[in-house]
Amino acid sequence: MRICGIKLTHDGAVALVEDGRLVFCIEQEKRSNNPRYQSINNLDAIVVALAEHGLDPRDVDQFVIDGWVGDVQSQFQVFSGAERITLKGAPYVERHPESLLASHDGFGLMLDGKAFPYRSYPHVAGHVASAYCTSPFAKAGHPAFCLVWDGGMFPRLYYVERRSVRFLECLFPMVVTAYGLAGYYFGPYKQANRKSWDRGLAGKLMAYIALGSVDEDIVEVFRELYEERLAADTELARRYRADINDWDSLSAAMHDFFDASVLRLETKAAEDILASFHVFLERLLIRGMAIALQRYTYFEGSRNLCIAGGCALNIKWNSALRATGMFDAVWVPPFPNDSGSAIGTAFSALAAHKGFVPLEWSVYSGPALLRGDVPSEWNAAPCNMRGLATILAANKPVVFLSGRAELGPRALGGRSILAAATSAEMKDHLNNVKLREHFRPVAPICLEDRAPDIFSPGTPDPYMLFDHQTRTEWRDKIPAVVHLDGTARLQTISRTSQHKVAQLLVEYEKLTDIPLLCNTSANLHGRGFFSDAAAACQWGRVEHVWCDGLLWTKSLDN
Repeated sequence: MRICGIKLTHDGAVALVEDGRLVFCIEQEKRSNNPRYQSINNLDAIVVALAEHGLDPRDVDQFVIDGWVGDVQSQFQVFSGAERITLKGAPYVERHPESLLASHDGFGLMLDGKAFPYRSYPHVAGHVASAYCTSPFAKAGHPAFCLVWDGGMFPRLYYVERRSVRFLECLFPMVVTAYGLAGYYFGPYKQANRKSWDRGLAGKLMAYIALGSVDEDIVEVFRELYEERLAADTELARRYRADINDWDSLSAAMHDFFDASVLRLETKAAEDILASFHVFLERLLIRGMAIALQRYTYFEGSRNLCIAGGCALNIKWNSALRATGMFDAVWVPPFPNDSGSAIGTAFSALAAHKGFVPLEWSVYSGPALLRGDVPSEWNAAPCNMRGLATILAANKPVVFLSGRAELGPRALGGRSILAAATSAEMKDHLNNVKLREHFRPVAPICLEDRAPDIFSPGTPDPYMLFDHQTRTEWRDKIPAVVHLDGTARLQTISRTSQHKVAQLLVEYEKLTDIPLLCNTSANLHGRGFFSDAAAACQWGRVEHVWCDGLLWTKSLDN
């Protein structure tokens, strides 16, 4: 059975699942250097994605659209060719505790001149399905709690078993967008116009807080305002909590919360305020989870946790939850935010039919590399991993493009800029090349078996989703990947992996005895990954571009 999952709004994507196997997921931002978070405005993008894999829309058994903003239903205005059409879908969250997999059924999905029926499931259902069905718990047939904290919703806790899913409760009344919104009130991104929204701001703040220290007086201010304005049994707070689908009301309440906090924190340093707000939310999350688990002790089996939604990109929160010891194991997929919604909504349809069965998948299921016209001043020559490792050991960065693109927002060796980590200047150089702020970290990609010697805990982290401390004896050896607080956003990869980046790390280790490299995404500022060597060469800010066996180097005569 072929199911095509579609995410129309921001982080637009098309995914195809066939008989429980993910065939592909094409995120629109990873096409033609599109802007980050690109939506699907024209349904022709679906036809194109299918055609690239030898399929026609008539070859698909079921189309599924991710739900979006709305209490009873969502609505989408899109084009099919030149024709403007309206589609209706499921809401953002389920209307009743047992109705996560209740579908909205529609007709009129116009693809290649033909109208198709479709189903739509609540947006939150896609997060639950993509997190659990990609997890080791699904593969083992074990149940798991699933935390979803995304966009304009309170953190929602579910319990997932093979044949059922149950909404348990909201842990506390705070939307996760508050994390990024704080950056509009304090720090380097502070601005008077707070109606715009930078979806990448939360990740920048997670890096910036390393400049600050936690101040318990600041934490107390946030706690008091939270209790008074959001959690209390007052008319103001009850109104805020009354309708979780009223985004305008939720947004207004959060702006009021921060307006009040500004008045009480005038004398405090911005970096300390944001570091303290991070910890305030982290404590809310851990406390809320601990209280909830006390209520559900009657669930039998292992205590497993899946984390999904935008909150799951916060590696410090993920690590804090894991460190509590409340769970036997914690799983975060590499696409926990809306970049995984097309996959999730496809698997919601399958779960409604067969239950929450495991998904066969690879993180390298994005678009294949294209063949573009490389500028004439760039020359190509064959280059194996030994030769490339030699260039890297000489402290020269390389754009590294291999195979199909990664799923989700993190570069994992398929669309990366790689460099030696042995000089502190390399981090500054890479941030300059990427037009990023000086305090932004550069991640290490490391051979899995050696990671525990260099990082703590250094446990397998193939998707760069947990926090690791760099061991003291290694900090001076690899300063380019050590963040201001001593941590590293580690990615591990097995030395036996067939992926080219693993083979490169093995060769680099032979030359240097260092089993890791700097790894940052290969993309234009504010855009998705490079889709081919031509795009990387046209950008031209790194002098070496390696693409599936060929090394492109800019001629010294130009």
